[in-house]
Amino acid sequence: MRGVITALTGVALATAVGGCGGGSDYANDPRPPTPINVTAAITGDKVTVSPGDIGAGPVVIIIANETQQAHRVTVETDELGASSGGIKQQTGPINPQGTGTLKLDMKTGRYTVTVDGGISGARLKVGKDRPSSQDTLLQP
Repeated sequence: MRGVITALTGVALATAVGGCGGGSDYANDPRPPTPINVTAAITGDKVTVSPGDIGAGPVVIIIANETQQAHRVTVETDELGASSGGIKQQTGPINPQGTGTLKLDMKTGRYTVTVDGGISGARLKVGKDRPSSQDTLLQP
């Protein structure tokens, strides 16, 4: 008789636990894409960006200042008269032989990377959205 009571208690407990969380309105929206790193280098006469063609999503631009003067870098969209607002972000002064970063959520379009001090800018093309990182392990 004791075994039957234990079995019935186990079934009742499993049924109660199985019913928990039912009827919730939790939206399992996909995660954004994994951020990618883009590198930029400021040399004496120009700034270079690599890669120059990426997919839309979170981007970290790591900028190396290889000159002997401090510089600010600006990244902005090339959209005149667009239906949505563009992006314009600027670093603080990046010391000579130092690095700086910009974190952006880039949408599809073309971007210009410019540097103060008369240094030629670079272009960055952002294509379609990168895939979600929903099923990628070890993500923050």
